[in-house]
Amino acid sequence: MRKIIYAINMSIDGCVGHTSFGGSPDEELFEYFNSLLQDVDLIVYGRKMYEIMFPYWADEANWGTEWETEFGQGITSLNKIVFSRSLTSAEYNTHIVRTDPVNELLKLKQAPGKNISLDTVSMFAQLALAGLIDECHLVVHPVIAGRGPRLVEGNFAERLQLKLAETKVFKSGCIALKYVKS
Repeated sequence: MRKIIYAINMSIDGCVGHTSFGGSPDEELFEYFNSLLQDVDLIVYGRKMYEIMFPYWADEANWGTEWETEFGQGITSLNKIVFSRSLTSAEYNTHIVRTDPVNELLKLKQAPGKNISLDTVSMFAQLALAGLIDECHLVVHPVIAGRGPRLVEGNFAERLQLKLAETKVFKSGCIALKYVKS
């Protein structure tokens, strides 16, 4: 069975907005995220995250370094699904899905293939509470953002039980925390 892997950057205070961290990720962070993509053959987005990522990462003019190029080529070439009720078209190997994310991802987990990368903030709580997320990779940046979207807003309907499986400290002061379902 395929695993669903969730990976995201966040500030110390839990903000996950792409403008919350200031500056660009360094080589170490790109290498970390590039390594996660090695075992993935499908990326799942919500509309907002898809529109943040594309067309930016598909544009070679934004690939200033070797690791940015690897990342841009990687996510552009992989198959993608974007869950959206309003998006009318999508490019870069992307299929728009308008059905229930929980049911669709249950089917995708059963299908043959590599792991699935879940790259959305808006559906995280729903999919986590449905028990669909097998691993969470949280890269905590040494920044207190003070405002912005958070990974989880409000109360979870129930407590999500995770087990710390791995940590990695980067030279930049970022810390990667890998959690698995307990």
